[in-house]
Amino acid sequence: MDKDTAIKIVDLYKNFGSQNVLNGINLEIKHGEITVIIGKSGGGKSVLMKHLISLLKPDMGEIWIDGVDITKLKERELNEVRKKFGMLFQEAALFDSMNVIDNVAFPLREHTKLPEKEIIRLAEEKLKNVGLSGFGYKMPSELSGGMKKRVGLARALINDPDIILFDEPTSALDPIISLTILDLIKETQERFKKTYVIISHDILGMFRIAHKVAMLYNGKIIEYGTPENVKKSENEEVKEFLKATGIPGFVGGVL
Repeated sequence: MDKDTAIKIVDLYKNFGSQNVLNGINLEIKHGEITVIIGKSGGGKSVLMKHLISLLKPDMGEIWIDGVDITKLKERELNEVRKKFGMLFQEAALFDSMNVIDNVAFPLREHTKLPEKEIIRLAEEKLKNVGLSGFGYKMPSELSGGMKKRVGLARALINDPDIILFDEPTSALDPIISLTILDLIKETQERFKKTYVIISHDILGMFRIAHKVAMLYNGKIIEYGTPENVKKSENEEVKEFLKATGIPGFVGGVL
C-alpha cells in the first residue's frame, strides 16, 4: 500500500438479508486530507463508515488502515487499530451527566494512565483549540447545538488520533452556525494535519472544505476526485445529484 494512503478499501461488499448495501466499494483515502463521502439518503454512507472502525464486518473485501487489513484482525488487535480513530457523532453524543471538561477528558481517563492534572490540562487545551475556553464547567444542557459540536470535536481530538470520522457534523444547525463549524473543521485539520473522513448531506458546505469528494451510488463509488473535478463529472448520476443539491456553478451539467 502507498505510504501516503491512510485507508484503502478493496472490493467491499455488505448485505443485510436480501438488501445489497455495499456492492464492491473501492476507495483510497490519503493521509492529511479531508475526504467527504456523499450520496443519497439510505445509500450506505453510514454503513461504510461503521466498517472503517469494525463496528460492522464485511461479507467480502478488505479494509487497510496504515497497511494493515483490519478485516483479518481479532478483537484485541482491532482495539489497537481503533486507537488511531476519533469520532464526531451526528448529535455530538455528549454525556448529559458530565460537565464539558469531563466529556472531553473521558477518553483519556478511560484509555490512558496520565495524571489527572495532565488530563485536565489537555482537555482545556483542546477546548481552547475549538474556541471554548472557559466553558469547561458548563453542562451540555447549557450549550447551543453548535457548542455541543465543538465539544464533540475537542473530545475527538483529545487522544491525538490519526484519523477522525465525522457523521453529519452540521446536522440540525442553522446555516450561519453550520459555516462556523465547517470553518472550524477546516482550521483544525490544517493545524493538526489529521486525516478527516466526513459523511454529510450538506453538499454545499462539504464542497467548501473537502480536498477530495467520493460519491456513493448503488453501493459503489462512482466518482472520486477534487471538488472541482467532481463538478465536471460526465457521469449522469453525479450530474443529476449535483443539480438537485444546487452546487454553485453547476446548472444542468454545465459549469
